[in-house]
Amino acid sequence: MSSRDLPSRALYQGRDRAAARSFLHAIGLTTEDIGKPFVGVSNCWTETMPCNFGLRDLAVPLKRGIKAAGANPMEFNTIAISDGITMGTEGMKTSLVSREVIADSIELVARGHMFDALVTICACDKTIPGSAIALARVDRPGFLLYGGSIMAGIWRGRQVAVGDVYEAIGAAAAGKITDADLAELEAVACPGPGACGGQYTANTMSMVMEVIGLSPVGFNSIPQMDPEKHRAAERVGALALDVLEHDRRPSQVLARRNFDNAIAAVAASGGSTNAVLHLLALAREVGVDLAIDEIDRISRRTPLLCDLKPGGRFAAVELHKAGGIALLTKRLIEGGYVDGDAMTVTGRSLGEESEAVKETQGQEVVAPLARPLRSEGGLVILKGNLAPDGAVTKITQHTPTTHRGPARVFNREEDAFAAVYAGRIKAGDTVVIRYEGPKGGPGMREMLQVTAAIVGEGLGDSVAMVTDGRFSGATRGLMLGHVAPEAAVGGPLAALRDGDIVSIDVDARTLAVEDVDIAARLADWSPPEPHYRRGVLARYAMLVGSASEGAMLKP
Repeated sequence: MSSRDLPSRALYQGRDRAAARSFLHAIGLTTEDIGKPFVGVSNCWTETMPCNFGLRDLAVPLKRGIKAAGANPMEFNTIAISDGITMGTEGMKTSLVSREVIADSIELVARGHMFDALVTICACDKTIPGSAIALARVDRPGFLLYGGSIMAGIWRGRQVAVGDVYEAIGAAAAGKITDADLAELEAVACPGPGACGGQYTANTMSMVMEVIGLSPVGFNSIPQMDPEKHRAAERVGALALDVLEHDRRPSQVLARRNFDNAIAAVAASGGSTNAVLHLLALAREVGVDLAIDEIDRISRRTPLLCDLKPGGRFAAVELHKAGGIALLTKRLIEGGYVDGDAMTVTGRSLGEESEAVKETQGQEVVAPLARPLRSEGGLVILKGNLAPDGAVTKITQHTPTTHRGPARVFNREEDAFAAVYAGRIKAGDTVVIRYEGPKGGPGMREMLQVTAAIVGEGLGDSVAMVTDGRFSGATRGLMLGHVAPEAAVGGPLAALRDGDIVSIDVDARTLAVEDVDIAARLADWSPPEPHYRRGVLARYAMLVGSASEGAMLKP
């Protein structure tokens, strides 16, 4: 891109822009500086959670690298909501909504200040897809950087992460551990700043961004508290000028094969079901035709290779020690599951960027192609009379694949959790939580508090769950979410009653209720009263679309 084509020239060049230049002198820029390109640095730093806690410090070496390369870095902030902290409360309804606010706010600042290039720093669950959506919308040269995973906690000699704490809550309620045990675990599970330490949603979406090509290979898997993170951030600052000089835009990276690669990586790693929602939304932002059924097709042909929490043994830091995201990427390229010719933000192909990865001898995190943990990947889309437009579940080597049992129906998450916590859910039951979808919640809450309590009670292999809400990446067990159409718009879940027999068959990809005339029951149905009548949640409920299409806002 030639200097005269830079968007920032419209703000800062010419006699009529003298007042604008005056403002920049006030913050320390010289006349020489103002003649250089401007790089926006979006930051999701916040003190409300460990996930994003270190991002303000991470921006310092990044901006130093950008400045050394010959541009002006301009840092600005956006918001973040902690899924883990708000889980199980009314506050969790704001999480998915924040994805849209994050994308909107970054887009507004980038357009308003006419940045020539854009780098987004993010960490917790919705900040990653929100930042990626903003990059796609603005479509200026740029890339995304992940703040990094938290280090693994150690409890009584074994690695733990925050998901273990949620399961321990259920175990304590069942009398399997004491409150003193729970308090001891709580104190050590999160040993410092960084995003949740399994292949939960943040680390899953971090992997998505590297494999899809929006993040430089090798950066995202470095833990947040590893000293190498800051050194890598300073080095990668020069990339901001490289993408600008070569006019390398997100629209050139986000092709269909890049999305297919990202889906394969999520499937092979046992990643979060939230990736389905975010990949569908990002694809629609760039005009890529990606249907929910295609995600299932790619997962079916991709082997499960990563032994990562919550379904496996290892924390995300162990993947970094084993060779990083690039180790899995290289495996998948070698097996023909990922297209190594796909372009990345560096201008080099994914195969070229992954070629130099060094696998740690004796590592057990990423299985060899000849001995996968499961022949199919972890993302599964089911359909049937309860989910005509689809439902999503995550299957690992330990997950039951069939279930048939009576429905225990709840209209809100808190009521379901109270039933589990009080021991009223029994082996064989199918817990159904409805009116928690994008519109009905509103905000499509994650149900980790309930699913973890089920596992903690010892019912993880005998109780299934079905909801139009979402699940945390830390969820394990046969738990089906994103049921569409959702109950709040008259979807089939609205017709279910206690005792109806629900049948789940993962191999057949079916979710159904037996011997029920759904249409007859819905004939007298009317939508529930909205939970919010003003403010952002009310607007979101009015504008949000189906989970089967990414829960995007209209238009």
